[in-house]
Amino acid sequence: MDYPGNPPRAVWHTTESPAGDAYFNSVALYLIRVASEPQVIYDPISDKLGQFGPLTQSARALQNDGSRRTNREGKVCIQVEVLGRAASPWTNGFDPAGKPNFRKLLAAMRAHGIADTWPAGKPLATAAAVAKTPRNRSTWQSKGGHFAHGQVPGQTHWDPGAINTDIVPGQPSTAPAPSKPSPSALQYEPFPGAGFFHGGRHSPIITAMGRRLVAVGCGKYRSGPGPNWTTVDRDSYAAWQRKLGYTGTAADGIPGKASWDKLRVPKV
Repeated sequence: MDYPGNPPRAVWHTTESPAGDAYFNSVALYLIRVASEPQVIYDPISDKLGQFGPLTQSARALQNDGSRRTNREGKVCIQVEVLGRAASPWTNGFDPAGKPNFRKLLAAMRAHGIADTWPAGKPLATAAAVAKTPRNRSTWQSKGGHFAHGQVPGQTHWDPGAINTDIVPGQPSTAPAPSKPSPSALQYEPFPGAGFFHGGRHSPIITAMGRRLVAVGCGKYRSGPGPNWTTVDRDSYAAWQRKLGYTGTAADGIPGKASWDKLRVPKV
């Protein structure tokens, strides 16, 4: 990458083709033929996922912004071509709960430190709206997170359309019935209480927490993380609290419910 000191980011494209397993291979071959491969191609109907190359190396799906090689911006620049059309957002009716490969893709992005944010705002719904909105170079170069193809400087495309940012990269926006657990309650570890975190505690929850701290750029580990609660876990969690804006005793490294819920520790 040309600018590995800049934050990691993901860029979402649409192939402007029909979706479905029948189109997957032909679209992938077309992208190779025209030398416009991303790192990843994804079909939201079949949940089929394909990879053209390492996530840590440059893709070829973006136009250069003048002399700057846009595909090589950031520590990583993970680009995804989703089968579908910008005018009909592929997230309409899409439920990640039934799409394990999609969830794995988001997990891989988080593991590379890509923040669950849209620095340039939500993707816009029309080509006209994109054309009226400046593609801010400072935002693109200095901010990590998720970007639409149409938000990247030097581009002429407006995809992927108004995809639902509660799904990319978050969770479905549809609330479950009151009598059923919420999707987040099923997917993430509930807060075990501040008293859970003390010397001598041994639990896979601590390992899962540590991995998430590493993913959000707050890990202070030289090895691990592991299942034993240590001062390094506390230092790492304190870094997470400070990242959220806490100071003083509110950033003492002992998890609280609000910061824990925002960390989204996977259920073990």
